[in-house]
Amino acid sequence: MYLEIVSPEATLFSGEVQQVAVPGVHGEFEMLNNHAPIVSLLKAGTVKITGDITLDEAVQDKFSKGDKNTTLLHIVSGTIEMKDNKVIVLAD
Repeated sequence: MYLEIVSPEATLFSGEVQQVAVPGVHGEFEMLNNHAPIVSLLKAGTVKITGDITLDEAVQDKFSKGDKNTTLLHIVSGTIEMKDNKVIVLAD
C-alpha cells in the first residue's frame, strides 16, 4: 500500500509500506493492503510504519526506529484517510 504523511511544513514521507498503525481517537488501529475505506481523526501518539522505507535526509530527525522493520513518528493530532490502498496522514 502507498503511504503519504503530510505536515503543515512539508511532506514527511511518501512511498510503499507493508502496514501502518495510528493512534485513533477511539484507540489505536492498523491498516494493511485492501483495508476498507476509512476516514478518522487522530490523537497524540505514535504512527508506526512497517516496511523497508527510505526517509529523506531533511526529515529523518522527526522519525525514530522501532522493533525490526518499524519506523515511528510522534504526532500531536491529525486525520487519516485510506482508500484504494492509499493512506494519507495529515499530521500536526
